Amino acid sequence: MSAASPAPWPGESVPWGGQPQQPPQQQPQPPVPPRPSLFDRLSQPGAGSKLLAWVGGAVTLLGVVLLLVLAVQRGYLGPVPRVVGGALLGAVLVAIALRLHRSETSRTGAFAVAATGFAVLYLDVVAATSIYAYLPEGGGLAAGLLIAAGGLLLAMRWDSALFAAGVVGACAVCAPVLTEGFTPLLVGFLLVLKIAAAPVHLRKDWPSLAVTAGVPPLLATVLVMGHTRDARTLAGLALLAALVGVAAAVVTVRVRPDDVTALGLAVGSPLPALLTTVVLDKSWGAGLAGVIALVVLGLWVVGRRSLPSAFTAGVGAVGVLALFVSTALALDGSARAGVVLGEALVLAVLADRLRSRGSLLGSAIFAGIGLVMTLAAAVPPALLLEPPHAATAPGDLVTGLLAALVLALTAIALPRAAVRLAVLDRHPLPWVVVGLVVLYATAGVVLCSALLVSPTEAGFLFGHSVVTVSWTLAALVLLVRGIDVRSLRVAGLVLVGSAVAKLLLFDLAALDGVARVLAFIGAGLVLLTAGTRYAKLVAARRISAN
Repeated sequence: MSAASPAPWPGESVPWGGQPQQPPQQQPQPPVPPRPSLFDRLSQPGAGSKLLAWVGGAVTLLGVVLLLVLAVQRGYLGPVPRVVGGALLGAVLVAIALRLHRSETSRTGAFAVAATGFAVLYLDVVAATSIYAYLPEGGGLAAGLLIAAGGLLLAMRWDSALFAAGVVGACAVCAPVLTEGFTPLLVGFLLVLKIAAAPVHLRKDWPSLAVTAGVPPLLATVLVMGHTRDARTLAGLALLAALVGVAAAVVTVRVRPDDVTALGLAVGSPLPALLTTVVLDKSWGAGLAGVIALVVLGLWVVGRRSLPSAFTAGVGAVGVLALFVSTALALDGSARAGVVLGEALVLAVLADRLRSRGSLLGSAIFAGIGLVMTLAAAVPPALLLEPPHAATAPGDLVTGLLAALVLALTAIALPRAAVRLAVLDRHPLPWVVVGLVVLYATAGVVLCSALLVSPTEAGFLFGHSVVTVSWTLAALVLLVRGIDVRSLRVAGLVLVGSAVAKLLLFDLAALDGVARVLAFIGAGLVLLTAGTRYAKLVAARRISAN
């Protein structure tokens, strides 16, 4: 470094040119402004006018209610003048709001006056339907729907999501009064209101409107269960509400893939229908859940490539839940375990073919539930460990055989799909669990088959002899196939240890006579063959490698 070159400061690096590099200066982050307090909001310009306008609207509405009550108590005018006067008052208030909205300085008051006017119109319809009976329930609902449609049009013109949600919410609140409770007519009306609000939400992207219009029919579907016991009516309403909600969700996600309300509607719409199955007969409940599962899973299959992944994942989860509910209601006892395991096997195959982790998760859940059902009813441990004291029903043995067979296939297909999707690693614990399940399932297949041939103690003993020999044969196959595959070699050796442990711990004490001799001789011969054959193959492989 030349004498003219300045000496670098401590900690500075000197590049090839001899000049020290200055560390980059970080740009200061702008301070986060504090959230305004309530006092700050009230002290802003215009806050007083908004507060006065909305308070004035609420007081005016309360005055109309008091006037209606006083007119009924003291007999002022007649029912017809009261209804006509209320309609005129509401229409006049809406007209004044339209005139006020033309001026920018009066728009705050316009919203308050319009909201008061629509509230007066709703109250007038309620009075004409529920108090004076001038309109039937259907006519009152139609009038309320017309008022809501007018409010939605006005909200679109003024571009106000809050006003639109308020108009639809007020209509939904007034509807149970018009129908005098939660009835099937109320559910149908709320579904029509939801359909009427859907185009506005699609055009304006107002999530608050979608929630306000989508939640009431689902709540009414649940609440109507306490007022109607007709199975056809309940199932039809629940299915209709689910289909309308899912259809609205699909249309919404097609127009706006990032709309969160679409996912909420797709997941939430079928849930009241699934809850309705609790109060229905098993046949009606299983059919309702089955139809929902068919529709939703069909949507999942068709929309995997064209719809957002989060949407299809939520739809698939609801479909799997509906499938399980349908299975649990339609079947009883050991047959239920076999069907649930069959569904787990199908989901595992789909996960492998479609590379879908959602299907893999559903398969794992169904497999866990099916395993519990198998251990509890289809193939309980007592069937494998205790000789039959009485003849077991052939139907139970057949369902146990099928459940054990499907359990073994699922225990093989599920880890395979998990490995192909890079979900399952080489940690030994999951593979130990899988191996134990496969051993239990194969033992169940053999024991159920033997008891079907001879449902006595002789069949039980012969079946255990076959189980021991089959385990040993499977170990030989794994060892031969696993000369170059470490995992297969380890599995074969573990299976050998399991067969020997079964011989010493169970067969020696439980088996008797010819069955014990067959188990020990058969397993011994297989082990001798395995040892000599395996040694020969290993030696030949070493010679060829050298």
